[in-house]
Amino acid sequence: MSETLQGAATAVPASDADLLAQTVIAVRTAGSALRERFGEVVGYETREELMRALAANDDTALDILRPRLTRLRPGAGWVEDELDGGALPPGEWWVVDPAEGNVNHLHALPDWAVTATLVRENRPVLTVVHLPLTGETYTALAGAGAHLDGRPLRVSRTADLGLGIVATSQARPDEDEEVVRRVGRSITAMLFGALVVRTSVPATLHLVNVAAGRTDAFWQFAGARADLLPGALLVLEAGGQVSDAEGRPWTPQSDSFLAAAPGVHAEAVSTLSR
Repeated sequence: MSETLQGAATAVPASDADLLAQTVIAVRTAGSALRERFGEVVGYETREELMRALAANDDTALDILRPRLTRLRPGAGWVEDELDGGALPPGEWWVVDPAEGNVNHLHALPDWAVTATLVRENRPVLTVVHLPLTGETYTALAGAGAHLDGRPLRVSRTADLGLGIVATSQARPDEDEEVVRRVGRSITAMLFGALVVRTSVPATLHLVNVAAGRTDAFWQFAGARADLLPGALLVLEAGGQVSDAEGRPWTPQSDSFLAAAPGVHAEAVSTLSR
């Protein structure tokens, strides 16, 4: 996004609230289709076989999401590559991750979701994160707060990083070596600074935990729009703070990301800067 991601405005057009409700239906339907494919470890012996298995899951969800979301906003652009980053062109865009945590799905691990976020003029307007195995649906609407199945979400009140649970995700495959080393250094710093450090993928599931007050901070280096936009809006609307790892305003062009409860944000920035 070319503009700083900030807290939302106070007024919410009724049409956006209606749009969120319809987006929830589409995302839940796609999640049900992926749940039907879940349960057995999918075998693969080569990178090509892995990519085909990942694509099969993506296509299953996209066959549902693309026509439904396009009908909701016919003029909106479409982004489905979870590795894409940077600012979007002007206008409205659907930023979709049809199987967030796809590798986990293939390995019969429960940590995966379906996400859809509408971005308008490079600001997220609404987002839906659905966890098909638990049935949980996290939503955020700019100016109207963040919710879990209709119940308001609030970030934690923790004011001491030493009492906090923090999380990060690993560098993605084929990541630049310096980014990988930076991830390692940051985990070491947080092991000294926080009570508990959790490391796993995908990023979105860590961010819903920050929004829900279950964990106190999440950070990541590099990252992509589909990884971070849904959780960023959820955390902001739940009363949290979002920046880069040095405390500067975050956009998808930033080379780092930090979402935290206000009471630990400054201390997390200091710890990551060591």
